[in-house]
Amino acid sequence: MKEQSVIAKLAALETASLKELQALWRNLYGTEPPSFYRPLLKLKLAHRIQELAHGGLTKETQQRLKQAMENAGAKPRLYGDRLAAGTMLVREWRGVEHRVRVLDDGFDYMGRRYKSLSAIARAITGTNWNGWMFFGLRSRRMAA
Repeated sequence: MKEQSVIAKLAALETASLKELQALWRNLYGTEPPSFYRPLLKLKLAHRIQELAHGGLTKETQQRLKQAMENAGAKPRLYGDRLAAGTMLVREWRGVEHRVRVLDDGFDYMGRRYKSLSAIARAITGTNWNGWMFFGLRSRRMAA
């Protein structure tokens, strides 16, 4: 019976409005929702629903995963001043999906290299944007 409830909650994410997803975030996490784009918000909520129903990773498993990443030379995606190379940023703007790949020394957008996310946001919108805010990596509250 419990598994059916989890499946129903996961299925409901697909048709939920943004306001409903944000309300669910507040309920499940007890915090204001981050400014993730909708697909990432749904993914994080799906993970949390399953984590609450089935339990999260043990501390031992978390440590083993961290060690395996370090041994493989993998870099986790970082928030702050830097994103790990290989991270894919996706933003929908006026009905068009835009994908940006993080490089070691900049960003790749539509086969062209850029030094900053702000330059890409300007290329997409035609106006000046803070690139981190445009791609939902930083909110206005965090920037202030």
